[in-house]
Amino acid sequence: MKYLTEYRDAQLVHGVIQEIQRTVTRPWVLMELCGGQTHAIVRHGIDQLLPREIELVHGPGCPVCVTPLELIDKALALAARPDVIFTSYGDMLRVPGSDGDLFARRAAGGDVRVVYSPLDAVKIAQQNPDKQVVFFAIGFETTAPANAMSVAHAKALGVKNFSILVSHVCVPPAIHAILAAPSNRVQGLVAAGHVNAVMGYWEYPALAEKYRVPIVVTGFEPLDIAQGILTTVQMLEQGRIGVANAYPRAVTRQGNQPAQAMIQQVFMPVDRKWRGIGVIPQSGWGLRPEFAEYDAETRFDVGAIKTNESPLCIAGEILQGLKKPHHCPAFAKQCTPEHPLGATMVSNEGACAAYYKYGRHMLLENVT
Repeated sequence: MKYLTEYRDAQLVHGVIQEIQRTVTRPWVLMELCGGQTHAIVRHGIDQLLPREIELVHGPGCPVCVTPLELIDKALALAARPDVIFTSYGDMLRVPGSDGDLFARRAAGGDVRVVYSPLDAVKIAQQNPDKQVVFFAIGFETTAPANAMSVAHAKALGVKNFSILVSHVCVPPAIHAILAAPSNRVQGLVAAGHVNAVMGYWEYPALAEKYRVPIVVTGFEPLDIAQGILTTVQMLEQGRIGVANAYPRAVTRQGNQPAQAMIQQVFMPVDRKWRGIGVIPQSGWGLRPEFAEYDAETRFDVGAIKTNESPLCIAGEILQGLKKPHHCPAFAKQCTPEHPLGATMVSNEGACAAYYKYGRHMLLENVT
């Protein structure tokens, strides 16, 4: 298939890896920002093919991973209400809260439905005027336009029994938090192409200049990732600071401006808590005052729910690139995909889930 098979060509990938080997002259620590990239790296063994001078650490770019535990508990509380139809993308149904997950709520009689678009949830609200329909609106910039559109659409139609439980987060403030930390080890960033397809990368040059790092936008296929790493290494070796686009077939500097306009129409920047990390100022989106009636947290008064993470979990350090999954004493023991303790194991895109799924914990069980 054009634009797919050629980006999975093992010979081409090995050629790029060999170029990395010829280019690198000293150790470098790179972070891939997206959980989808993390899984591709581990699945295809890219990190094992790289020269030992290149260390890849895994960033916080998994929306399921960074959704706070209390948001999951709020979703569970809403899903248990007899007057609510709770709707969500399928990947959120198995994420455990303090007491079960949304699958368990559905098994207990809650009306929990998987939808493929937030606009489907608006349609369900129209079809069920005697019920309150809540959509679990999580994600990075990638899912924000459609979620914003659902609210604007519901308001335009006069649909009053629809609301969203919002947990949107943004990449640039997370980059700032990682690079500004005194313990930061990251020297170059491989950015997430799907986010940049929506938002462009016009926000990134200021970050690159402030923290004196190269930032390279790339995709998710093995060749994309290898090329993104090569470009980052070349920039580091040459002492170049700035932003490069290694994913031009999908990303432009300005991004999808109509999508950005839709986000700005409905959402505004807010402080947001990231699971495993904590609160990052102005790192998320919340509904603007003119759309406040569509905020499920205020409509159902679930804003006061608070929770505590497992003290065994080191997900915060993993999400900031300070440690790897196999450094956690609970990894693959008390913490597994069936019984996850923390953020990076709860999602299929989490770093811990990737290491577990592809047996990396067996290869690295003696590594500290």
